[in-house]
Amino acid sequence: MNSKLCSLLAVMALLASQTVFAHSGDATGFASIAIDGSTVIYRLTPTVAGTDDAKLVRLMREKITVTADGQACPPSEPKGMEVNYVCPTTPNHLMVRDDMADELGDKHHIIAVLTWSGGSSSLNFSATEREASVTLKGVEQPKGAASFFLLGVEHIATGYDHLLFLLALILCGGNLVQLLKIITAFTLAHSITLGAAALDIITLPSVFVEAVIALSIAYVGFENLFPRFAVSRRWTISFLFGLVHGFGFSSVLKEIGPPKDSLLLSLLNFNLGVEAGQLVAVLIIVPLLIQLRKTQWEEKTIRALSAIVLIVGLALFVERVLVGA
Repeated sequence: MNSKLCSLLAVMALLASQTVFAHSGDATGFASIAIDGSTVIYRLTPTVAGTDDAKLVRLMREKITVTADGQACPPSEPKGMEVNYVCPTTPNHLMVRDDMADELGDKHHIIAVLTWSGGSSSLNFSATEREASVTLKGVEQPKGAASFFLLGVEHIATGYDHLLFLLALILCGGNLVQLLKIITAFTLAHSITLGAAALDIITLPSVFVEAVIALSIAYVGFENLFPRFAVSRRWTISFLFGLVHGFGFSSVLKEIGPPKDSLLLSLLNFNLGVEAGQLVAVLIIVPLLIQLRKTQWEEKTIRALSAIVLIVGLALFVERVLVGA
């Protein structure tokens, strides 16, 4: 087995293993940090099933430090998963430090968006990246909205279930036109529902969306093992399930809440970020698939990887149904 084939197997195995754990310990949650006068409002939405919310609230008060222009902003009493940090004055320069990893461990990861009257900025906190400093004065809104591009890239990079679905779709190959149809159909479909959900035109229960996303992974894996449709018609499956994946993408925007005065621009940038991350993944995997076609291991490798995809999809489906029950 040559090195390029080994690379393909490694990529698919990594995606499969990361998909299993992506909803059970890779990230603590999404945070919305908003500045209202001299108050910094920190709202956390946990993403890990079975999380102890009371513990997280305690850690938010004890392990998150907010400083405005060099002066500490003490936390107030929490309201649900929201803690207000009251600063001496309206901040021009804000520093946020997250030390929750001291108790939550190395897998602690917060994806946050900071919003204020002049713009917004995406932030990340982890065991190795604990501080973020933002200068608020004089920042124009277009720059803040553009930060959602990076948020979109990060979301697709950590959205292993979305990537596994896409890569399973193109695993059976096809010519360039067929691959473009599959990718375009997925992009168009999830862009439609991402916009509709983010603008509150259509809403679906998150438990239902996450379960169907898992089911879509299992279905494509099953279809790869027992083909019912020709590759030339696979774009229809890509489009139908892509509609559901768009609702999954929208969950980040809905939880964080982009600034209302630049909602459409933030949505556009987020979607472009998702597409950029998706394109990088495709550019990595397609050359490996082309090399696979030149080997005697093609059929066996595709069947083995498809079986892994099917098992992972079913495991995720059961997990998400049980969590939502």
